[in-house]
Amino acid sequence: MYAFNGASNGSDSKKLKVEEAPPSRVLHIRKLPNEASETEVIALGLPFGKVTNILTLKGKNQAFLEMGTEEAAITMVNYYTTVTPHIRNVPVFIQYSNHKELKTDAGNQRTQAVLQAVSAVQSGGSPSSDVQEALAATSSPVLRIIIDNMFYPVTLDVLQQIFSKFGTVMKIITFTKNNQFQALLQFSDPVNAQQAKLALDGQNIYNSCCTLRIDFSKLVNLNVKYNNDKSRDYTRPELPAGDGQPSIDPTVAAAFSKDSNSLLGKIPGALNPLSAAAAAAAAAGRVALAGQTGSSGVLLVSNLNEEMVTPQSLFTLFGVYGDVQRVKILYNKKDSALIQMSDANQAQLAMSHLNGQKMYGKIIRVTLSKHQTVALPRDGLDDQGLTKDYANSPLHRFKKPGSKNFQNIFPPSATLHLSNIPQDVTEDDLRLLFSNAGGTVKAFKFFQDRKMALIQMSTVEEAIQALIDLHNYNMGGNQHLRVSFSKSTI
Repeated sequence: MYAFNGASNGSDSKKLKVEEAPPSRVLHIRKLPNEASETEVIALGLPFGKVTNILTLKGKNQAFLEMGTEEAAITMVNYYTTVTPHIRNVPVFIQYSNHKELKTDAGNQRTQAVLQAVSAVQSGGSPSSDVQEALAATSSPVLRIIIDNMFYPVTLDVLQQIFSKFGTVMKIITFTKNNQFQALLQFSDPVNAQQAKLALDGQNIYNSCCTLRIDFSKLVNLNVKYNNDKSRDYTRPELPAGDGQPSIDPTVAAAFSKDSNSLLGKIPGALNPLSAAAAAAAAAGRVALAGQTGSSGVLLVSNLNEEMVTPQSLFTLFGVYGDVQRVKILYNKKDSALIQMSDANQAQLAMSHLNGQKMYGKIIRVTLSKHQTVALPRDGLDDQGLTKDYANSPLHRFKKPGSKNFQNIFPPSATLHLSNIPQDVTEDDLRLLFSNAGGTVKAFKFFQDRKMALIQMSTVEEAIQALIDLHNYNMGGNQHLRVSFSKSTI
């Protein structure tokens, strides 16, 4: 029923032990347990690419597995030289075969059916129960995620939204290692981890940046102590936030656990550029996406404090996450405003970071608007200064392509980063300035050159207020203070 192109006399394994075969997309697998099924053997290759054929030699406890490309086979062999593969808890051995391909008789319907079932899983279908069992036998439920080209920050909630398309995300821990943002993410089932890795490895979260690099972790269970913006155990909402970490708003938490699958489920493909970000942000704002992928750069902000809010205060706060072009406070509904960012990426970013934050004592809601632009009032029409055009503002943070400001975008935090501080300004001057903004300064630290400093307010809300009031504050001699959120604590 099977024929190899190339001579085979059954002594493949003996020959290979003596001299290693050159790389080939056909792999020779030895020491399989007696009861191993074809599906379980296929599952060994599944995380590395398409499996195109299989031949099992039952009596010899051996199999040949053909991968779609030689690259996939090389990646697989390299991986399994460091991590011994197991089938049914028995270690198995993998090496290149002398065969360059497996020629099959199409009459072997069962093998073809199994391969079809597996490729359905790879293209996002639902796996049959025997494929699920095989997947579960080969991997950990914990993925290690590294994000390359991180021009926009990726939050824990964005990861939860993207990965929950593949199953129940139970725990996430984020951290920075070797100056790279990394995460460990635990599914309830190893099958889901397999599928997520297959679909998402190498994909970009946002247009042409934030590339996911995904591997299986050696850990099989994560131990999460705190629920905050660095770590989360979705199975234990009662965990404390830990020191100085913002805890998650319980209504948002409920929305995440409830909406995540349905929201991402509406988006075709795992990660259309921006769609995952749109879904993440929309879940935070509890907005049904209905298939729209966030092409608009316009945001609708509601539940504003209408006594206090001004176009300028919205320009300053939203300007932390992008270049605000126009702001319009709605004439008939002054607790709501439209904010036009430079592009859809910036709108996503501002939405995912500012939705649910407190501004002037009220929790604001930020969602994507249906409007494509914010209209200016017709000439000669006075709208009480509710609409402002900032297209030519000198205060845009992201005008220069590749500006290092892109790498310093962080969620609202109690600690602020100050820069452009004049040489003669003291710590006391800055403490007084920030106390007068209506908050309590908890800690302060100058950087070595004294042009920059960190200042810690007692709450995130106070820090937001201080940033709105004091970013671009004239410190004398035409030197304007620059204020940003910091990822550091003092």
